[in-house]
Amino acid sequence: MAHSLVFTIFLIFAGAAVLATVALYARQALIVAYIVLGILFGPSVLGWVADATLIQGVADFGIMFLLFLLGLNMYPQKLWQLLRQATVVTFASSALFALLGVVIARLFGFGWFESAVIGSTLMFSSTIIGLKLLPTTVLHHQHTGEIIISVLLLQDLIAIILLVMLQAEGGQEALLFDIGRLIIALGGLIVFAWAIERFVLIRLITRFDQIQEYIFLLTIGWCLGMAALAQYIGLSHEIGAFIAGVAIASNRISLFIAESLKPLRDFFLIIFFFAIGASLDLRLFNDVILPAAVLAAVMLLVKPFVFAFLLRRSGESVKRAGEVGVRLGQGSEFSFLIAVLALNTGAIGQGASYVIQLSALLTFVVSTYLIVLRYPTPIAVNPELRRN
Repeated sequence: MAHSLVFTIFLIFAGAAVLATVALYARQALIVAYIVLGILFGPSVLGWVADATLIQGVADFGIMFLLFLLGLNMYPQKLWQLLRQATVVTFASSALFALLGVVIARLFGFGWFESAVIGSTLMFSSTIIGLKLLPTTVLHHQHTGEIIISVLLLQDLIAIILLVMLQAEGGQEALLFDIGRLIIALGGLIVFAWAIERFVLIRLITRFDQIQEYIFLLTIGWCLGMAALAQYIGLSHEIGAFIAGVAIASNRISLFIAESLKPLRDFFLIIFFFAIGASLDLRLFNDVILPAAVLAAVMLLVKPFVFAFLLRRSGESVKRAGEVGVRLGQGSEFSFLIAVLALNTGAIGQGASYVIQLSALLTFVVSTYLIVLRYPTPIAVNPELRRN
């Protein structure tokens, strides 16, 4: 059944309001409700949204604004210090998770390259769950939030390199050239953002900081402009948006900007997760449920333990290391991006793609429940754990 974009948006938000109520009573993050709603309204069940690509482009804005807001709370000097501290933890854990994924995929009969792609998706944790289930005070002002942010940022960089590798053509030399070009492009984008912020943005903000509408428009244009520039030079929208946020984080107006953009971010994130659910094909469920369930179980059981162990070895307290491990103990939104891209480029088959997506979705549901049940979150049912 074909509908206009306006009616599709109506279906998404009317249905989301109903399922979000159910999700809160079930102690689930609202993103689980949005994904389930996408499955129900998508081609696999009711078919009210027959083509998820109709809204996917709109949905991508949610991730961009999320990364932009994250950057607004990261001073450049502090960001560099955090990334250095998290390097060993991130790369050691990523290598172990990837190896486990390859072994499990091979046991279920997938080829070596498909197994490598499946294994690579286990390296990443969810930026959405990791950040949206953190109370604002923890996210911005406590060391626990700093650790989670730094690990997620390094994982995002690894994911971007992986996406470049999947799109590379022409053999090893072309791949090395693409990676080198990526590094140069990233450095150039950072220098460009610093120059524009120092010589243009800061002067405009200082001159017109009393006109809130102008500041809102200026920052939206800055975020989207950097995102578009990043894509043009071979990076991702998300990296461009994050660098745009970091560039103006030291300006006093950043707190106002962060508060102003939160409703806009949430609007697009709802559409993003709905699109993920709508793109899933339940007809392949029986073929992929067993390997997906095993992969999900490994992520849920092994990830918290590995992160906690590595963080304790790096000097963190047992309590903090354990909490960070649980908060990072799931799959990632990048799993869906990698699965779809690898399928579209012919690198993996449909079965492997759906194993990746379903395993990530299962971890979203279980991990969210564990976090909400045990740790402070904005949506905790227990009033003693509810923190905004």
